[in-house]
Amino acid sequence: SRMNRNGVHGNGVHHVNIKGALYPIKSKSRRQRWEVKPSEMANNTLNPIRAIVDGMKLTPNPEKPMIALSIGDPTVFGNLPTDGAVLQAMKDAIDSQKYNGYAPSVGYLQSRQAVANFYSCPEAPLEAEDVILTSGCSQAIDLAISVLCNPGDNILVPCPGFSLYKTLAVSMGIEVKLYNLLPEKSWEVDLQHMESLIDERTSCLIITNPSNPCGSVFNKKHLQEILKVASRHCVPILADEIYSDMVTVDSNDDALASFSSDVPILSCGGLAKRWLVPGWRMGWILIHDRDDIFGTEIRQGLVKLSQRILGACSIVQGALEQILDSTPQSFYNNTIGFLKSNSEICFSELSSVPGLNPVMPSGAMYIMIGIDMDHFPDFKNDVDFTERLVTEQSVFCLPASAFEYPNFFRIVVTVPEEMMLEACARIREFCQSHYRPPSRDSNDLDQ
Repeated sequence: SRMNRNGVHGNGVHHVNIKGALYPIKSKSRRQRWEVKPSEMANNTLNPIRAIVDGMKLTPNPEKPMIALSIGDPTVFGNLPTDGAVLQAMKDAIDSQKYNGYAPSVGYLQSRQAVANFYSCPEAPLEAEDVILTSGCSQAIDLAISVLCNPGDNILVPCPGFSLYKTLAVSMGIEVKLYNLLPEKSWEVDLQHMESLIDERTSCLIITNPSNPCGSVFNKKHLQEILKVASRHCVPILADEIYSDMVTVDSNDDALASFSSDVPILSCGGLAKRWLVPGWRMGWILIHDRDDIFGTEIRQGLVKLSQRILGACSIVQGALEQILDSTPQSFYNNTIGFLKSNSEICFSELSSVPGLNPVMPSGAMYIMIGIDMDHFPDFKNDVDFTERLVTEQSVFCLPASAFEYPNFFRIVVTVPEEMMLEACARIREFCQSHYRPPSRDSNDLDQ
């Protein structure tokens, strides 16, 4: 900027010449004391699960070993190791010494091409340019929300749903509107409710399929109905498909994009769950741009945003093509077989417990259990119920209040089978000791 005649730069900052260098001196008075505070973004970053769990008094019964059915990490019990081919791909990537430097912020072209080849289908074709590699699926979701939404916009989020959507959005000044899932319809979307929430500031609709925490999988017809709503209101979709292909029933396990004729979709996925390596932090965004609605601008926006972090771990990227090409189908089948068997055990064991109403899952790694709170007068709510379950039986399940959906709790079905059976037996004993049948008054009314 040029000096004006008063020796002031065009931007209004005074400069003085000291030993031939120009230094700005602000005309404002200097600060009198230290005051360093966290930013609004930091203060507005809240994890609803942490908020609830940290407030619980979790003191297990010393006479019973703790069984944690609360952690969505399939590796914690050691019973679900990843495949040898996945490990070998990582070893080969390290030994090649080709992947010790910076990768492009959106990922190596060859690795992006490998993901595109793996997920491309005739109804939803993909090329390397349609793939952005990220540091886990969480960063994929972060980038997708960041590129689509401005402060003051709103996004539609499933309820119950994964808590990270709200954590990210609220920290960015984006309003979160929760649309209901219906337990009596295997957690399908309440389409009327969802549509009623859309307004001119709705910049994104989040669809989680298969679902965390519900373990539900939408059929083709329901996915098409969701797309119709998005199409009617011209709202793009963020599809969280980290559990794609982890489906335990012979129903639809197709990606949402394969049914979309006009709705543009950012599909977020990764290695974490299907390949059982959540700590490797390898995720991706698949850009399904129907009718060129995103065009170059959204793609350029994602490239720019990816430069804030400089992408996913280069070694995992280097291993990616080999992981996708050489993991045997039997590995996937074994994982799904185990999850199916454990879900069925949990569902059948808890279905016969008075006061509990499990909803049979069709995928992912979870089952949601409804609590008839009227029959458990000892407890105020699901948080109280699950807290006491720890105190008395040393079984920890996540209260669904953490997902803004009271009077349910979530069980992770990745635990070893004998541990699942033991946990279900303890939950049964707990419920039997606290269950109260309906009072006679209400029976009289029913007759």
